Amino acid sequence: MEFVAEMLLAHLQAEHADRYDAQAVRPRFFSLFETLPGLDAQMAWNADRLLTRFVTYPSQLVTKRRGFELFHVADHSYAQVVHVLPAGRTGVYCHDLDAFACILRPNGEGPGWRKAMARTQLSGLQRAAVVFYSTEQVRRQIEEFSLVEPARLVHAPYGVAEEFFSPGRADDLPALPSSPFLLHVGSSVSRKRLDVLFRVFAELRRERPELLLVQQGAQLTAAQRNLVAELGIGDALVQPPRLSRPALAALYGRAELVLLTSEREGFGLPILEGLAAGSAVVASDIPAFREVAGDAVTFCAVEDIAGWVATIRRLLDHPELRPSPARRREVVSRYTWTAHAATIARAYARLADGRMARA
Repeated sequence: MEFVAEMLLAHLQAEHADRYDAQAVRPRFFSLFETLPGLDAQMAWNADRLLTRFVTYPSQLVTKRRGFELFHVADHSYAQVVHVLPAGRTGVYCHDLDAFACILRPNGEGPGWRKAMARTQLSGLQRAAVVFYSTEQVRRQIEEFSLVEPARLVHAPYGVAEEFFSPGRADDLPALPSSPFLLHVGSSVSRKRLDVLFRVFAELRRERPELLLVQQGAQLTAAQRNLVAELGIGDALVQPPRLSRPALAALYGRAELVLLTSEREGFGLPILEGLAAGSAVVASDIPAFREVAGDAVTFCAVEDIAGWVATIRRLLDHPELRPSPARRREVVSRYTWTAHAATIARAYARLADGRMARA
């Protein structure tokens, strides 16, 4: 969640400089395995990523830790670095529990090396003096598995960047067809359920051949590309290159509807970005989405393809049935990066003052 870290740093520096000199210590990625001949490119990239996360980045922090009084690990997938930091002065942001699923669930799937990684990450998280989370859904899961004492948990929801409240002009975007389009923003990981997205769109396009699907952020897997071909929607799927925030805001603003088909999420930032940009959103009926957006979003059961199709058809044909713009603005106004940074700043102030110190 590099974007969340970026927003936190910017707001700490702009709004809390009287107490904190916030600095980023980013990992330096090394391309060792990628330089070796004969290795599969994806395997080599993964190996270099693991080397950075578990060897070179912790070593990098060891050399720098004396220069800081407090430490914030912005993503739980880097929680292994807590093992080389003063745990009593360190916090970790836990965005979700996906990284630990292979060791938390009965008969969790995954190779032994992946489970060993997850144990190292989880034990790092558990050592931290404070653990931040985005939704009560994430907190319930943390408590369900008894991962962290409740007294060390702090609710710090994400915010929405200012650019999304003032969507840019269409010319901020790369060339897009002028046809109406549905929009999905997110990666290609399995929990995003792009299979549902593609099947729903294929059904809609049979009756609306002018409709396009714009997808931002996913590098499709071979299986996903095969599904697109099987469904015959390849000519209607548009994937722009990675967009700047102003351009992404403009994309949200142009969409007929924003669709989010995930089967699980820790938060659901694209929902809020879409709402801020004035879009109507149709999303999976999952706890995190319900908590974040409430009645400002229209929900569908993840696996109910016919339900998705009927709902989208109804909202396209009858825009007046969408949640009102006023309600959408009201919900999204609850989430600001200023509040996010203030919550985290207060938690570290308590930590520094000894009020959250661990025995």
